[in-house]
Amino acid sequence: MDIDAIKSKLATLQSTSNTKDNFWKPEPGKQVVRVVPYKHNKDNPFIELFFHYNLGNNKTYLSPLSFGRPDPVAEFADKLKSTGNKDEWIQGKRLEPKMRTFAPVVVRGKESEGVKFWGVGKTVYQELLGVIADPDYGDITDAINGRDISVERITPAEAGNQYGKTTIRVKPNQTPITEDAKLLKNIFDNQSNLTELYTEPTYDELKEALHNYLNPSDEN
Repeated sequence: MDIDAIKSKLATLQSTSNTKDNFWKPEPGKQVVRVVPYKHNKDNPFIELFFHYNLGNNKTYLSPLSFGRPDPVAEFADKLKSTGNKDEWIQGKRLEPKMRTFAPVVVRGKESEGVKFWGVGKTVYQELLGVIADPDYGDITDAINGRDISVERITPAEAGNQYGKTTIRVKPNQTPITEDAKLLKNIFDNQSNLTELYTEPTYDELKEALHNYLNPSDEN
């Protein structure tokens, strides 16, 4: 028996089962988080990834465009949008990958749980970048003089739409991430690499997923 292979498989399964622990989603109501410097890219804490959410089977696919690699679904979407046909343009827009931006955060009151990734849409992302670009605020991730973010989540029923609504307010007071040196070191050192938490499909795998989406009877 290959003990090393068994250990490797065990580590993979454990990593998979714990993947959800690496992410944070705001619950209905108000919470406070702090965006922290990203260990794997100290120049920019925001990680932009592209996903396909609507290829059927309720499965989400990470688009290779996230890493500058070809994506057959995106290529097909571009062809549809270039035909001049309105319906095909709409279908192309539906098929093109959607950007989701992630930021490493610690949740106030749960700092001991370590760094988690908070996925935000375009509106919240732009607002965060706007605050950072404002000279009155600057680097909100600074370990000593950064700023916390109040996050309010409204349910779909309350917002009157399908997705709900998330609003943020960057607090004016400058505060440290933590005054516990040991905890701060843990926050800086023990961060997952976000791109390793997702499996990038191959070109052929995405091509097959697109084929099955366009020809559901073939999949059966």
